[in-house]
Amino acid sequence: MERGRLLVEGRDVGPVEVARSFRDRSRGLLGRDGVEGALLIRPGSSIHTFGMRFDLDVAHLDGDLRVLRTATTPRNRLGPLVRRTRAVLEAEAGAFARWGLRAGDRVEVAPAEG
Repeated sequence: MERGRLLVEGRDVGPVEVARSFRDRSRGLLGRDGVEGALLIRPGSSIHTFGMRFDLDVAHLDGDLRVLRTATTPRNRLGPLVRRTRAVLEAEAGAFARWGLRAGDRVEVAPAEG
């Protein structure tokens, strides 16, 4: 899985893993007790939290990685389908509030440090 830094409107908010392969996208955050930073699923259009060990903040992103919608999704739920979604950003519940991430923001993946 590719690793980098997550930028929200140009601000570095933490580490990000990018799941591009079918295997990595399918596995997502399953089996983990938490995540430092976020997981970007690209391409991706929807999520589920069945079998998750923690609640998720989820952002649906368009093809330019602009946030269409954010929501906190409890464990063992199916996320909504959001029109025009091309990628999905997942983080532990509460992360988006700390980062100030909201609809209309643009996210980027910068190269990992070091």
